[in-house]
Amino acid sequence: MPTYIPKVDEAQRKWFLIDAKDRVLGKVATKVATILMGKDKPIFTPFLDTGDHVVVVNAAAVHLTGRKESLKLYRHHSGHPGGLKTAAASDVRGKHPERLIEEAVRGMLPKTKLGRAMFAKLKVYTGEKHPHQAQRPQPIAVR
Repeated sequence: MPTYIPKVDEAQRKWFLIDAKDRVLGKVATKVATILMGKDKPIFTPFLDTGDHVVVVNAAAVHLTGRKESLKLYRHHSGHPGGLKTAAASDVRGKHPERLIEEAVRGMLPKTKLGRAMFAKLKVYTGEKHPHQAQRPQPIAVR
């Protein structure tokens, strides 16, 4: 019996809404990455983008456990000698709180062109409002 491989057009893309207020960052990121990859669908195929769109609101109110607020470091390098920049999670939350969720989810997706296409379906917003009401996103609870 041959293996079923879905066509790219067959993937029904849905929109989901996740409220990150007072939720643990890792649990939110895990749920978002699973939906973006399409692992929760029966037509999941590792080499195809079968995932859905995800809108995350209240990113500024996401919760970090333990002492991660002060000890967790976000690093990036400019490519030049001595170009390493580091920022604590509290600094990142102060300037760009949506990056906490974006970086956590990006680390859980494949590091390929496919992973970048999956990441493009993620929309993160600091507050309660988002411009995707026309897509009628379905709310999903994260434990």
